[in-house]
Amino acid sequence: MPVAITPRPMSPGERAVVELILANEFPGAAELRAQVGFVQVVAKWGVDSASVDLLVLEGAPRSPGVAGVIPVDATVVDESGSLFGEILLWATDGYLSAIEYAWYGDEPPSVLPDIAMIAIDVRA
Repeated sequence: MPVAITPRPMSPGERAVVELILANEFPGAAELRAQVGFVQVVAKWGVDSASVDLLVLEGAPRSPGVAGVIPVDATVVDESGSLFGEILLWATDGYLSAIEYAWYGDEPPSVLPDIAMIAIDVRA
């Protein structure tokens, strides 16, 4: 259940993850990259959740035809190289709308992983 927060800019870690995913080419990527400076975090998915809802402020370009999960696989591996989870970047009506950290384990992470732990693959 989302937990409303005082809107704030993305943290450096959130921004790094978003920029890593959006550095890849797919239809609509350029417009989504242009939105990054206009993004605010408006809710967390739980009190200690690393997943957040985003709001793109007025003035950012809309990415036509982009909705749902951005077509980039961002898998997270732990220090031993084992698969730990994945990052899903969401868009709604052409605007960035959420960062989801889906984990594979018992303990949910409270922060996003360092980008060095994320392997990227663009879906065809």
